[in-house]
Amino acid sequence: MKISFIKYEKEEDYKIPKLLGMNVEEIKEPEQIDSKIEELKNKNYTTIIIPNELASFSENIINKYKYDNNLNIIITPSKT
Repeated sequence: MKISFIKYEKEEDYKIPKLLGMNVEEIKEPEQIDSKIEELKNKNYTTIIIPNELASFSENIINKYKYDNNLNIIITPSKT
């Protein structure tokens, strides 16, 4: 199982995913979320964790990935 965490580059660093050994990917603009998910899927990542704020920029989370049995997308609460 390959797990990746996607973060917006302007957000603070997420230490817990790194400590747990997850791959942490940064995107420069929130609108890049769908292309980053697709890129990770093509690299055979099976679980992708996304903060709630970034997930709101994705059009494909509901439409495309909801029924994909090979990809789990987990939306986490935003940092406060």
